[in-house]
Amino acid sequence: MSDQLLLVAQVGGAHGVRGELKITTYTADPMAVANYKNLMRQDGSPGPVIASARPSKGGIVARVKGCDDRNAAEALRGLKLFIARDVLPEPEEDEFYLADLIGLAVETAAGEALGKVKDVRDFGAGDLLEIQPRVGQSWWLPFTREAVPDVRLAEGKVIAAPPAVTEADPNEGREDLPPED
Repeated sequence: MSDQLLLVAQVGGAHGVRGELKITTYTADPMAVANYKNLMRQDGSPGPVIASARPSKGGIVARVKGCDDRNAAEALRGLKLFIARDVLPEPEEDEFYLADLIGLAVETAAGEALGKVKDVRDFGAGDLLEIQPRVGQSWWLPFTREAVPDVRLAEGKVIAAPPAVTEADPNEGREDLPPED
């Protein structure tokens, strides 16, 4: 088994009174989660076994073995479901899994080092890359064609065009202050 686990879904809570679960999926095809045979918990221990599923907004509604009522379903709320990276098919040429970006060097088109990809997250408005510079706080970069024009997996790097940061005048727009001489 791979020691790299990929987050594929999270249990949102109970659906109805017969033990069904609302599961948010992070896969291109939400129903793919129902087909994974070895779902795991974050610590690598076996996760619930999906017996049946149907598509739902944002994921699936599933019945899992051993979960027969609403209380059992609610006990699984928040459970993150993972699979081993090595069970996924290899991506097509010029494709990649977002998890493959973690650890890659990030630099500008001119070759200026910006850091490394620390994490990839989606907080609801699209994927973001967390960039960890050699020194200082990490920062977020939208994973869009404009901000990340090129991913070079074979070279182990991501080419980024981060937005320019300018120093703002703290008094700009304040009419209650006298003009500076």
